[in-house]
Amino acid sequence: MSDSQPASERSLGVDQHLALTGERTVPGIPAENYWFRRHEVAYEYIEPRGAGRDVLEAGSGEGYGAALLARRAASVTCVDYDEQAVAHTRRRYPEVTVHQGNLIDLPLTDGSVDQVVNFQVIEHLWDQPGFVTECHRVLRPGGELLMSTPNRITFSPGLDTPLNPFHTRELNADELTELLTQGGFEVTAMLGVFHGPRLRELDAKWGGSLIDAQIERALAGREWSAELVADVAGIAFDDFEIVDAADRDIDTSLDLLALAVRRPRR
Repeated sequence: MSDSQPASERSLGVDQHLALTGERTVPGIPAENYWFRRHEVAYEYIEPRGAGRDVLEAGSGEGYGAALLARRAASVTCVDYDEQAVAHTRRRYPEVTVHQGNLIDLPLTDGSVDQVVNFQVIEHLWDQPGFVTECHRVLRPGGELLMSTPNRITFSPGLDTPLNPFHTRELNADELTELLTQGGFEVTAMLGVFHGPRLRELDAKWGGSLIDAQIERALAGREWSAELVADVAGIAFDDFEIVDAADRDIDTSLDLLALAVRRPRR
């Protein structure tokens, strides 16, 4: 394996998989590949920003994202609440440092990292403002918080309660901006994750929505056809597009990706 190979492309044996519970996505499972690649694209997008920096991934899950960021970062530290995930990450990705801990009480000293990455996690937390305050505390002056989350408008359309039972509160772009701003950050960019050309072709092929085709079969307990499995398994991270809110309607995005800089406390 070359040093430049994404962690997600490593060959995984069955015994190396972290159990798929529905709360997190993991690499190496064909039927999970759409969601995995949709998460992976954000890591690939921001990876150059962490070059030579001390990075914290808060809510690291399986660990594939932290390992990807470690290709260029000076150091990568992970914090996750789940003991099984922490043990798995330690075994699978020895290039990162892993702590088991609560995200609203991060086991790091003040001003100890240059960048905090928090992808597809904030929607799981009960105390979202408390977590953002902790990110501010552990960042050095001028440090960066990078946060992604499902766009409430398209993920749970028209609903007050999230569709995903593991989510506590989902956000739209304005709500995410308010959360970060009130926590002491300046949002420098609000980006959206969208389907690229190949995924739009697959949407058309599967009745207008590849997402719905997967979810409907899962909810109905129907076995996937070999064709659907092949289409989903063949998706790559660059089949998704990340676009600035200035260039496309952010409210139509699948996921939000906020780039924010730590402001001094007054």
